[in-house]
Amino acid sequence: MARRPVAAVAAVTLMVEAVGIALLNWILGLVVDRQQMSLGGMDTDAMSIGTWVAGGLFGLYLLVCGVVLLRTAVRDRAPGRLARILLITCAVVHGLLGAFSVGLVGWAAFAFMMVVLGLIVLSLLGYEAEPPAEPSAEAAGGGQDAPSPA
Repeated sequence: MARRPVAAVAAVTLMVEAVGIALLNWILGLVVDRQQMSLGGMDTDAMSIGTWVAGGLFGLYLLVCGVVLLRTAVRDRAPGRLARILLITCAVVHGLLGAFSVGLVGWAAFAFMMVVLGLIVLSLLGYEAEPPAEPSAEAAGGGQDAPSPA
């Protein structure tokens, strides 16, 4: 199965996206700061710093998701419960951003978001959580056939 390459490609894509998001927000913060733009009388310094902080946090979030997927690809084992929850939230965020990006940015951005969403979902499905092992007949019944309760 191609689950390792899919997880590795998804990890690299998320890491590149993290750098791109952080860079985009840094540039937007500089534009707001240098042009002294204001929204509803808000302080321009607060707006530019808020843009930088939000971009850094979102970039860090995507970077952590990428590291989780890279670790999954290297170990070739399913991620743990918290890592799966993190990847599910990342998939949901990409679905929402894809829906918003159609009107704001265009179909190319939507297509990119859907490709990343597909990679994350394929990685999650490729590494499904393993079901708990069933106890052997000897360990469960002590080696004897026990009558089943009616």
